[in-house]
Amino acid sequence: MVEEKKDKKKLDPHRRAMPKQHPWERVKNFDEVALGYSIPTAVEEAERCLQCKKPLCNQGCPVGIDIPGFIKCIVEGDYGAGVRKIKETNALPAICGRVCPQEEQCEKVCIVGKKGEPVSIGRLERFLADWEAAQGKIEVPTLAPKTGRKVAIAGAGPAGITVANDLALLGHDVTIYEALHECGGVLIYGIPEFRLPKAIVSREVEYVRSLGVKIYTDFVVGKTRTVDRLLQEFDAVFIGSGAGLPWFMEIPGENLNGVYSANEYLTRVNLMKGFKFPEYNTPVKRPARVAVVGGGNVAMDSARTAVRLGANEVHLVYRRSKAELPARAEEAENAEEEGVIFDLLTLPVRLIGDANGWIREMECLRMELGEPDASGRRRPVEVKGSNFRVPFDAVVIAIGNSPNPLIPMTTPGLEISKKGGIVTLPETAQTSRPDIWAGGDIVRGAATVISAMGDGRIAAASIHRYLMAKGR
Repeated sequence: MVEEKKDKKKLDPHRRAMPKQHPWERVKNFDEVALGYSIPTAVEEAERCLQCKKPLCNQGCPVGIDIPGFIKCIVEGDYGAGVRKIKETNALPAICGRVCPQEEQCEKVCIVGKKGEPVSIGRLERFLADWEAAQGKIEVPTLAPKTGRKVAIAGAGPAGITVANDLALLGHDVTIYEALHECGGVLIYGIPEFRLPKAIVSREVEYVRSLGVKIYTDFVVGKTRTVDRLLQEFDAVFIGSGAGLPWFMEIPGENLNGVYSANEYLTRVNLMKGFKFPEYNTPVKRPARVAVVGGGNVAMDSARTAVRLGANEVHLVYRRSKAELPARAEEAENAEEEGVIFDLLTLPVRLIGDANGWIREMECLRMELGEPDASGRRRPVEVKGSNFRVPFDAVVIAIGNSPNPLIPMTTPGLEISKKGGIVTLPETAQTSRPDIWAGGDIVRGAATVISAMGDGRIAAASIHRYLMAKGR
């Protein structure tokens, strides 16, 4: 008798769309643009997963989430189990589901994506995190017995929060020192409300606090207390102080009034609630014509913020073509839908002000693309004699950031890279000093949230090994 062959699962090549606010509605508010999956939509999308025996998506995740595992829980309707599965390796699922570049990581290697569109892994992660929040109760896992070891963390950004989560679960006493008055790092001051609601950041931080982690704000490590002073009280220190030093183009006129770094512009609006002035006492200038220089996610965030603050025209000025934009495709798409004008192959060379020192014009050059450079993108080349001027009454520079220099300057013996970052061993995140670890933007320069969290997981594992060996 011939055994019947099992039917293979039919491939569904199309991912389920994420509902979002209409552009003409969302440009008038700071509410979240993407609205999330409903339960039926999430289940339909989860059913597209092939449950591969050797899932490449897991390898594409910097924190090693069991992706097929949590997706299977959605298919089975056991959403609580799905949340627990994610939190085995990721303390910030609601955040990662919103802002991580899944298209360049887990979704990029999804097998379904070979013959169709990849499974919407990030959206499903967000679905589970939002489902848990909707239940009104966050489940706290069982902690390991107390070890008696104490760890200090400088910075309550993605890297620091991840280290705190992992070490608390392992039984260590963890204290976070945060320079700002709210926790979250770039999540709270850099990413706008319409992309990542701050209530979600606060909720994720409270989850980590519920594990017994102590958090002190308005505490500037390197100034309030040095790392060496902390080491008199703690067994180990992790540095996750971020990349808070903005880059400028070093062209004439950058010191004019009305010229901002993206750090300052977004911090005023996000952390200091400038978009709610006068309810919050942070006035934000609302110019008519705004230029945002840059092509990354921070540039998109700045441009879309300017739209919501009521600018008549917002221009994104970028020296390469659209194909080379480093921003996520969905963020560029959202910006275009909201009316942002893309001035591509355009390089600012001078900012021109009026008699009172306020920005009034930007002088630019046309560019063309040459051969690929070290980044793999085609190098922009100036078109000689193509100078032209455009009127603007505000300019936001969003071309990148360097690591915050305060802690490296006040901690003797730390090896520092040419770009100002702390040098660490990639496999442990340990610095040149054996009781100090570092990760995230203070090591990498401005990078992604999930890469900072990946650093945090590596550091936490290494710190745990160090602490457990210390008493032997």
